[in-house]
Amino acid sequence: MIAEIDILGVFVPALLAWVVLALMLAALVRRGLRWAGLYRHVWHAPLFDAALFLILLGGIVALVHGIGS
Repeated sequence: MIAEIDILGVFVPALLAWVVLALMLAALVRRGLRWAGLYRHVWHAPLFDAALFLILLGGIVALVHGIGS
């Protein structure tokens, strides 16, 4: 079943909310990694950022799916 969230009468796919949450978390993690100086060890920063986003999104989806079932 496809989950939907009702926002002021507009049905929004739950995946959209999860993507927004993952983007915000990824931005916070990136900022923390840059502050700690760990980005100098990253070979390809955009590829690392994409992988970080996908890992966070997968974790959020798994967490929500685990709680919902």
